[in-house]
Amino acid sequence: MRHGDKVKNLSRTKAHRDALLSNLACQLIEHKRIVTTLAKAKALRVYVEPLITKGKTNSTHQRRVVFSYLQDKAAITELFGTVAEKVAGRPGGYTRIIKLGTRPGDNAETAMIELVDFNEIYGKGKGEAKAAAKKTRRAGGSKKKAEATEEVKAEK
Repeated sequence: MRHGDKVKNLSRTKAHRDALLSNLACQLIEHKRIVTTLAKAKALRVYVEPLITKGKTNSTHQRRVVFSYLQDKAAITELFGTVAEKVAGRPGGYTRIIKLGTRPGDNAETAMIELVDFNEIYGKGKGEAKAAAKKTRRAGGSKKKAEATEEVKAEK
């Protein structure tokens, strides 16, 4: 029984699992989206989101902590540079998992995991346009009408 065991083992030893997640995290940070199995994507999300949160604080200590997980200087530079800028205002939920169906060779469920702020399709491009076009339905409009009618009466 595995009561209380929250670690997704992925049928690997601890060292193998750490190496796998480290490599997947480096590739995700570098390419902004990767395709892998659903189980690996779910395990990667738990692994990489705290690292992205640490990346928002650009200090020597946080860089060393993240480097102890990733062991890749290029990924660290990318994480503390462009990724940290994009996710600065986001309080979590930096990744999105999209199921892609099964793989023909072994029928494994595949999924795409991506960094949310780097997707232009679902990104802020549409959100900003909607926010600008949004109108409120408050009583403030009646005040403007009343002022306009008073101005018209004052002109006559």
